[in-house]
Amino acid sequence: MAEDVIERVRATGQKRLLYLPHAIRQMSRTERMIAPQEVQTVAITGRLVEDYPDDLRGHSCLLLGFGDGGRPIHVVVAPKDDYLAVITAYVPDPTQWSPDFLRRA
Repeated sequence: MAEDVIERVRATGQKRLLYLPHAIRQMSRTERMIAPQEVQTVAITGRLVEDYPDDLRGHSCLLLGFGDGGRPIHVVVAPKDDYLAVITAYVPDPTQWSPDFLRRA
């Protein structure tokens, strides 16, 4: 099931991304400033951290990837038929995550 969601994320992430308002707010925070291209890179190349098959927004997942300068970025996405919904994107807090940012502390 996890492989299926990753395949759908990668396929829809190459088509079109739809940024939900929460994602835009989080990406625009002064201390983050995450560019849409960084989010798309994470969507296409990122590693699955958590799978949320029963999410109310539809099957979604948390991905880890790396943005400009190699900074870690977490992105929560939900693949739809014609687009990839970007639910949120943030730079993970090292005090709340393992050193590799793949497990919650």
